[in-house]
Amino acid sequence: MDAAEKFIRVSGLICEPARARILWNLLDGRAYTASELAIAADLSPTSASNHLSRLSEADIIRVEVQGRHRYYSFANPEVAYVVEALASLVKNNPPGPQKKDTPMTGVKYCRTCYDHLAGFVGVSIADAMEKKGYLKKSGTAYLVTGKGWIWLEQFEIRQGEFENTRRPLTRQCLDWSERRPHVAGLLGAALLEKMQQRKWFRKVTFSRELLITAKGRQELEQLLGLTL
Repeated sequence: MDAAEKFIRVSGLICEPARARILWNLLDGRAYTASELAIAADLSPTSASNHLSRLSEADIIRVEVQGRHRYYSFANPEVAYVVEALASLVKNNPPGPQKKDTPMTGVKYCRTCYDHLAGFVGVSIADAMEKKGYLKKSGTAYLVTGKGWIWLEQFEIRQGEFENTRRPLTRQCLDWSERRPHVAGLLGAALLEKMQQRKWFRKVTFSRELLITAKGRQELEQLLGLTL
């Protein structure tokens, strides 16, 4: 099978409506049972099982068995990037002049994209890190500058921790709601983890939405000059 045929096969698997709904629900980075995904995608248990089997056979999702339960999640972060990027093709605004208002709540404002930060807040942090000289765009990734590694030390994120890893250190993940990139890859995941440990964000139950705490707003303003 040549590259074109492989592309057609994989894109067909991802873009079929029922499977697309399943993959969309996996974007929060958590693992779900077939029953939970069936409910989320409005499918019968049998139909959901068939779709999950096809996605698993194509290495788009993986299955972990714990006791009597089987949990499904993305096979790798690249699948999440593809699903998030596909969403950027959707036109969010109706035709005609639009007033640009910053959304103050909801998934467009602040959310997780697999294991990193996305939405207006995620893009704003990436932009601020660029302006401060901590990151520099390079192809589809970001380069972390020497100044950037020094800044990241305060989060206990050190350059040596990312050596000999297969996953890319950084990636420009196109944000579907902002149409600009946020930081993905190992660094994006590490940043979100450290920010959550500092209680900058609070999860919304059964949602990818994150709420910024008062502490998070204060420290983001102090460290990056962001007023959110």
